[in-house]
Amino acid sequence: QVQLVESGGGLVQPGGSLRLSCTSSGINFSIYAMGWYRQAPGKQRELVATISSGSYINYVDSVKGRSTISRDNAKNTVYLQMNSLKPEDTAVYYCHAEHLLRTRDYWGQGTQVIVSS
Repeated sequence: QVQLVESGGGLVQPGGSLRLSCTSSGINFSIYAMGWYRQAPGKQRELVATISSGSYINYVDSVKGRSTISRDNAKNTVYLQMNSLKPEDTAVYYCHAEHLLRTRDYWGQGTQVIVSS
């Protein structure tokens, strides 16, 4: 059974930082591209950042310079470090795993991030 379990969300003040973690089980983590997506109330889910199996990284423009995605294949975990958080970063953040050959993908259950004073 495949599981992606996110953690690290919470309430943070504007300008603060959070580190999200997503630990996987049931997949060969090293051959999966990993990503973080988010969905704000009333909006569509959007890509935040991805890191390929070869550690190629991509960010949405709105988080560039403020966020860092990384992976630890030994721990089957992907991270998203978010700094200088803004109220518009408030959303449920989802972890995503896509097989190298794009034959299957999986989603986590999401972790809530609220940026508010």
